[in-house]
Parts: sequence; C-alpha cells; structure tokens
Amino acid sequence: MKNIRGKKISIIMPAFNEAGHIGASLDETVRTFSAFNCDYEIVVIDDGSSDDTYKNAKQNAEKYPQGLIIVKRTRSNYGKGRALKKGFRYTKGDYIIFLDADMDLHPGQIDTFFDIMQLTETDVVIGSKRHPNSVVFFPWHRRVMSLFYFFLIKIMFGLPIKDTQTGLKLFKRKVLTDVFPKVLILQFAFALELLANAHLFGYKIAEAPVYITSQRDNTRIGILTIYKMCVDTISIYYRFLKTRIKYVFKKKRVG
Repeated sequence: MKNIRGKKISIIMPAFNEAGHIGASLDETVRTFSAFNCDYEIVVIDDGSSDDTYKNAKQNAEKYPQGLIIVKRTRSNYGKGRALKKGFRYTKGDYIIFLDADMDLHPGQIDTFFDIMQLTETDVVIGSKRHPNSVVFFPWHRRVMSLFYFFLIKIMFGLPIKDTQTGLKLFKRKVLTDVFPKVLILQFAFALELLANAHLFGYKIAEAPVYITSQRDNTRIGILTIYKMCVDTISIYYRFLKTRIKYVFKKKRVG
C-alpha cells in the first residue's frame, strides 16, 4: 500500500445482530490496518440490531484513540445499502472500503485491491467469488444462487464484472460522491445498483480474487430474500434503462 502514502482510508463496516462478533472483528481490523502503517478510520453502522451490537461496538471503540472507530446506528433495520450510505456521511477518507462485520472476508486482502487499482488504473476494485484465483468455502446452494444471479445481471446490464455481491469493495471517494445519490435500493440488490451506475457514469471497475470462509452455520438468505432481490433487480433495470436512454440522447444532442 505504498502507493497511497499521504492518503486516508475509511472502512465502513455495516453490522446487524453481530454482538458476538463485533468486538473481535474490530480488533482484527485495527491490527490489520495498523500493520499496513496507513492513516485510517473505521465507521461502524449498526443497522437496527435487536441485540447488543451497538453497545459492544461502542465499548470496543473506547479501547482505541478517539476518532479511530466511529460507531453509529439506524433506528430500524433498513438494509445494508442504507447502512453503507449513512456510514459514508461520517467518512473523511480519500479511499472508501466496504467490509462486512462477520469477517467472512479478512481485511488483510485489501492490500491486493490497492495493487490492482494502481496497476489497472481503475476507480473501483471489487472482490469476486468468480475470479479464477478466488478460494471460496460456503454452502453449495449459495454457489448456485450466485451463478444464477451472475447470468441474470450479465444479460440485463452487460456489466464487465462477474460478481456484484461479495462484501469487500474498494472505491475512490469521488465514485461514491457521484453515484450514491442515484442509488435507491437499500437492501440486497444495493451493490448491483451502485456498480451499474458507476459503470454508466464511466468509472472503471476491476475485480480482485478473494478468500472466503463462512463464519456462520446457517445462511441468512431465504426464499423471501431471493424474491425481494429479484424484485429489486427488476426495479434497478428499469431505472438503468431510463438513465442510459437519457445519456445516449444527451450525447447525440451534444454531438
């Protein structure tokens, strides 16, 4: 991460009912980024948890210098997208990292993301389960859903990426400043709308390999979640088409 000397990194960590993990997750994230010897901050957003996630995160933050870990919460469980958008308001970094609180994706992998961003001269680097160098350990039914969703968004959006849902992502700040106002979906299809708009705005996106080990015995993805994700994807596609038509029409008028 030598190429970002003099720049600040903000890690946004959305958390929902992570009382049993949040302390260890924050400790591991602090150890990792301190070892990188970079200027960083961690913004935790408790997304309306029904357990002690917020309390435990606040207590953990007090162990560290003031301002290193910022802990906020939403009144209700609005969804991961809303949590990330809210968390962005509290960041000061030149680079923004999305990092899930469950530590399925270890934060140490982000070093590779910065290397890829520099080498490919891209604005966004996302973790991809479908990258040929990724090592993924999670239930077979999630693999099937991931494959199905990949083909669906490939046909509908034509994005130059193979995975939108992996939780570890790296952005240059300007990307989120420009794109977040266009993002309306607040739950599971949030990442798709974010990346589709970033691509439409002309920002370059690259994928990075990841190492994933599921920390949970049971998945939170059920039939209702899949249904909502499909509905949200159709809504995103409708807005995406409208926006793309406006862009094409505008370019023709300018030309």
